[in-house]
Amino acid sequence: MSKCFTDARALLGDLLDRHESGVASPIGYPDYSAFADVVAIDRFNRELREAERQGAVRLAMGRGRNSEEIARVRLEASAGLYALLGRRPVGERADEASRRLLDGLQLSREFDSALQSLRKAWAQGRSWQRFSLDDVDRLRPALVMAQAILDGRHRGVDYRTFSRRIAGDSKALESLEGVVVRLLSSALELPPGARPRDALRTLGLEKFAPPMLLSGHLDFDVAELSAAAPLYFGIPPAEAARVRFRRTPQYCLTIENFASFNRHVMEADPQRAGVTIYVGGYPSLATQQALKTLAATIAPEVPFFHWSDIDPDGTWIFRTIERTLERKLTPHLMTVEIAERQGRCPVDRVRPALAATSAISDLLVYLQREDAKWLEQEELDPMIPACDHGVSLGRDQLLA
Repeated sequence: MSKCFTDARALLGDLLDRHESGVASPIGYPDYSAFADVVAIDRFNRELREAERQGAVRLAMGRGRNSEEIARVRLEASAGLYALLGRRPVGERADEASRRLLDGLQLSREFDSALQSLRKAWAQGRSWQRFSLDDVDRLRPALVMAQAILDGRHRGVDYRTFSRRIAGDSKALESLEGVVVRLLSSALELPPGARPRDALRTLGLEKFAPPMLLSGHLDFDVAELSAAAPLYFGIPPAEAARVRFRRTPQYCLTIENFASFNRHVMEADPQRAGVTIYVGGYPSLATQQALKTLAATIAPEVPFFHWSDIDPDGTWIFRTIERTLERKLTPHLMTVEIAERQGRCPVDRVRPALAATSAISDLLVYLQREDAKWLEQEELDPMIPACDHGVSLGRDQLLA
């Protein structure tokens, strides 16, 4: 529905707004039914006729008994209208804002695509990630923090301290998480469906690392937890080097979902034949490093498996753990056949990044398809991963 106006300058300004957004020859309409009185109508018409005399717009009059009324106003010459309204072209303002934004910053080329997107939006009078060209001072710290993260200056520093050191405000990152992650997504492979806070956790920026949960015949330093046989126990990820294996496990399985983790250790492997680890959804950098430490202490013949949702985020988690372990990782209950048999087509489709060398490459290729189905791992009953030929067996089958 077309906008109608009783303020001539507002109508003319709207014509320029739409011109800057890419509309060719935009048109505006008066709203004669909404004028307060005849004096307001006369002032409105007088201002528009002056704009026409200066060649900025063209007026079209009504017909019949409305022939004295202006029916519509079409933009003719944007330069003349800019001069009439005392307004600068948005392209000039966008260029100036961009220069101010980047002044003195040395940004990596990986951010070029995001910055081009920003300039294009500003040049059309639109906001970018909810930042307009008048928000340069608010946006600039996001660029500074994104570059610092890309340079690795966040390593070993907690969330608030990093924000204070880099942006001069301990709460700056909290208010700019979304745009910082948007900038980093053009430079790094981040989980496609993660909230900004979760995406930053995977890079090592978190207030406190959540505990890592483990189940199996395990001891912790001098504490003989295997004798007590708890369902599972939690440790700070940084303490992973203190975990001891009472006996060589049949397998090691990392699990994304907490409910699936619980079901696996209670239903599929109550005898603790393997080691089962809950990675906390998107594994934080601390969890990734802990997994690497544990993998280095487990005998090389012990197979490693991972179980996630069959969707782009699940494959991202698999590939992250695969890169972290530096040893073979096999997908568990994550196959094209399972997806086709039990999955559903998503409403909003996101495609994962392809990786030819990954053990999950076939699933990555499948998820590129328009008809690919996704599946949450909670839909599946847990099974013990077999150690031969990558075939999963149920507990009853394994013990038979």
